[in-house]
Amino acid sequence: MNKLDQKGIGVIAVTLVLLAVGVVGFAGWKVWQSKTDNTPAKPVSTQTDATTENKKVQNPEPEKVATGTIITSGDSEFGTMLFSDTKQAIYIWEVEDSTEAECYGDCALVWPPVLTDGAPHATGDVRSDLLGTTKRTDGSTQVTYNGHPLYYYAHEAAGEVKCHNISTHGGLWWVIHPNGIRAD
Repeated sequence: MNKLDQKGIGVIAVTLVLLAVGVVGFAGWKVWQSKTDNTPAKPVSTQTDATTENKKVQNPEPEKVATGTIITSGDSEFGTMLFSDTKQAIYIWEVEDSTEAECYGDCALVWPPVLTDGAPHATGDVRSDLLGTTKRTDGSTQVTYNGHPLYYYAHEAAGEVKCHNISTHGGLWWVIHPNGIRAD
């Protein structure tokens, strides 16, 4: 072997040793870093209260907070109408002439109901006296307005109003004005 070949092998060997040391060092640093807790320790009280020592500590389940869906108003080519707080257009269905929801299955996939976990809230020009709810067959609560269940159209982006006066699933779908009357 000539001196050039020996020098090349030496350079490669040194490079591999340095690479191995670097990898091991980095891995060790990551382990050390993951075990280091940078959060300050909480102060520990040394005082004891005789009344708390005699009581059993109970951790009650957190209270479920009901948050009602927000229904608001906004401008559209059909005049002022109802929207969700995320500007999703809201519709009513011609087929439903009471608060009882009739859009289920395939219909509800295309026209998802406006659901709520608590009393719905009115903002903008929406009248709180026209807001209500109805129970669906699955037990969920759907928002109503002026006695009609409310729906979104599944294929609209925020601010879009594509389906006013469109007939699907056996009836027309309409946007609704804050006064509770459908748009023309």
